[in-house]
Amino acid sequence: ILLGNALKYSEDGGTITLSLERRDTKRILRVRNTGGGIPKEELTRVFERFYRVDPSRNRETPGHGMGLAIAKAIAEAHRGKIFAESEPGKWVCFTVMLL
Repeated sequence: ILLGNALKYSEDGGTITLSLERRDTKRILRVRNTGGGIPKEELTRVFERFYRVDPSRNRETPGHGMGLAIAKAIAEAHRGKIFAESEPGKWVCFTVMLL
């Protein structure tokens, strides 16, 4: 889901970075891509079912707004957490932390 979104929302010639880190008993997965990013006030809302950041892009970019809600459910089912960070207009990074 996270890689699919990175591919969908990164610009042509942009960069997608995938990393996996082990910190003691935690596993940290990060998917970062360049592109439009997400406004700070919307970073937590992107995990709501059917929520799309930019309604004007809904016709241009296919999807139903379910992917990140599913990713959150999967992370939480494995006793983990997921969150997003972004610099609007430059990049967005999704982090999944599994305990």
